[in-house]
Amino acid sequence: MNLDSILETIQGFIAEYALSVVGAILTLIIGFWIVGRITNVLSKTLTSRGVDETIRPFLVSLVSVGLKVLLLLSVASMFGIETTSFVAIFGALAFAIGMALQGSLGHFASGVLLLVFKPYKVGDLVTIGGGQTGTVEGIQIFNTLLQTLDNKRIIVPNGVVTSNIITNISGQGIIGVELTYGIGYNDSIDKAREVILRVGKECPHILDDPAQGVVVASLGDSSVNLATRPFCNSEHYWDTFFYMQEHVKKAFDAEGISIPFPQMDVHVDQAS
Repeated sequence: MNLDSILETIQGFIAEYALSVVGAILTLIIGFWIVGRITNVLSKTLTSRGVDETIRPFLVSLVSVGLKVLLLLSVASMFGIETTSFVAIFGALAFAIGMALQGSLGHFASGVLLLVFKPYKVGDLVTIGGGQTGTVEGIQIFNTLLQTLDNKRIIVPNGVVTSNIITNISGQGIIGVELTYGIGYNDSIDKAREVILRVGKECPHILDDPAQGVVVASLGDSSVNLATRPFCNSEHYWDTFFYMQEHVKKAFDAEGISIPFPQMDVHVDQAS
């Protein structure tokens, strides 16, 4: 093959594909610009709708990648490349990856549901995952992070969260603190009630509304059990709980009110 034939072949190739190359370049430039505009509009829309900031970047990037893949397939078809085979390959890869990561994808789907429906938010005191209690430190795509009272970090998979009961303890703003105190059968119920209410009045965290009350919850084997439920702001839950436990005990001691404990009387009969 001489030089003239090589040049002729090159010229023919350029003449045949020049317009396609120019068209592909223009398509890519305009296409990427349109994708950028679409993702910007989507981001602003999600922001105005109040979509959680954790999921917003993920949704925007997901749409962006999808549109760019479609754009590249369109450019490939301009050169006469069969895109159906690529679609089939992508579909097979997606299926294989989905089967391999079905557990993780389940946690991912649960994470999206948690971020969209917001049964709890960062800072809430919750019980999730079949009994894990703590303050929500973060809601990630695959996991929810809890911080316990003793500063442990618990990582709960989101699939476990959505498949169990979710108890948002503090998400309502104010919370009732469930407390029970046992007194002896010989002690005065009215006096014990007065002491518990007085301690509640002295607690700096307990709210006046709803008003605190004290009722007889049950008559136990060795004690009369009095129940009370003072309300406080959610962030003061533990402060209120520990304050009442300590100061009610001290007040009972000062007023001579006994707190019974299980005991056993043993009777010995002497054989004559």
